[in-house]
Amino acid sequence: MIFELEPVFNNVGFSVKIDYEFILPDAGDGGVCPFTCPFAVKGSFVNNAGVVSVEATASTDLSLQCDRCAVELTRHIEVPVRHVLVTELNDDTNDELILIESFQFDLDKLVTDDIFLWLPSKFLCSNGCKGVCPQCGQNLNESQCSCKKPVDPRLEALKQLLDN
Repeated sequence: MIFELEPVFNNVGFSVKIDYEFILPDAGDGGVCPFTCPFAVKGSFVNNAGVVSVEATASTDLSLQCDRCAVELTRHIEVPVRHVLVTELNDDTNDELILIESFQFDLDKLVTDDIFLWLPSKFLCSNGCKGVCPQCGQNLNESQCSCKKPVDPRLEALKQLLDN
């Protein structure tokens, strides 16, 4: 969604409310999108003493599988979106400031970037998830399997020393 921010930049203490929903664009990689509903973005653009910032939260529900045991799970997530906006940069090395070349700003890209940076690299059903047996596929959270644990061939020589 595009916001007109000229009144915010030109008036100290001025703010613009943010309250809208958007759907992430299709990544085009053929993967399954885990987001089950649109992202709800709520917050505001605020000019505090001449510093314009966006302070918002994007929330949605995810439907995916545990990365260890493949159990279906759903999660509600709330992603903080906090950035300082500027109309010109004095130093190109500052990655924390968002440059706005015109006073119109499309918040969707910034929110999308924050969402993917916030998501963990692995989703687990619980911190203590044991996963599945690599030999028989039994979910080890539900019950133990009777498979014999494979011996690391690098430790076979040590096992022979201990047996003698």
